[in-house]
Amino acid sequence: MNAPGLDLLLQYFPELTAQQRAQFERLGVLYPEWNERINLVSRKDMENLYERHILHSLGIAKVVSFKKGTRIVDVGTGGGFPLVPLAVLFPDCTFHGIDGIGKKITAVKGVVEGLGITNCTAEQIRSTDHHERYDVIVSRAVTTLPEFIRDTKHLVAKGQGRMYYLKGGELADEILPVRNAVKVHELKKFFSGEFFETKKVVEVGM
Repeated sequence: MNAPGLDLLLQYFPELTAQQRAQFERLGVLYPEWNERINLVSRKDMENLYERHILHSLGIAKVVSFKKGTRIVDVGTGGGFPLVPLAVLFPDCTFHGIDGIGKKITAVKGVVEGLGITNCTAEQIRSTDHHERYDVIVSRAVTTLPEFIRDTKHLVAKGQGRMYYLKGGELADEILPVRNAVKVHELKKFFSGEFFETKKVVEVGM
C-alpha cells in the first residue's frame, strides 16, 4: 500500500516509474528529518508536505514538459522547492538550486544525497552574483515579478530562455510593468483542493 502522500501524486501523475515512486515516497521521510535539524517550513506545512510543497512544485510540470538535456536553475530554492520534485520527475534534465542561506542549501544537498539522484546540485549564492547560463529559470515566489526578472534575466540567453514562477494571489499589478511576454496558468485547472484555488504558474519569455 502506498503512503497517502504518494497516492496524492499518483492521482495527478499516474505515469511515475517505480523508481520515481520510491524517491517521492522517500521525500516523506527525508524532509521531516531535515526540518527537525534546520527549520525549512512550518510544522503545519510539513504535515501537508505532499500537497503544499511537492505537488505545488510539480504544478510547473502541468504547464511544460522539459526536453532531455534542458538545464534548469531554481532561484531562491529554500528547502529545495520546486528544485527537488522537478529533478525527480525529469531525470534526463539537469537542475541547480541557488539560495543565499547556507543552512537551507545544506539541507537540500542532504535531501538530494538521501534520494541518490545525480541530476541535481545546489549552491549558496545570490542570483545577482551567479553568472552561469541556463535554459530555464524556475522559482517559488521570492519577490515581486518585475524585481525577480531584473535580478535573474542574466541567467538565460536573451530571447532564448523561459521562466516558470510559482505565485499566489492577484497578479495584475505585478504583470502590468513587465515588458516580456507573460502567460498565467491557474493551478486549480490541474489540481483540486482549496490550497490551489489562488495558486498560479507565471510563464515568462526571457
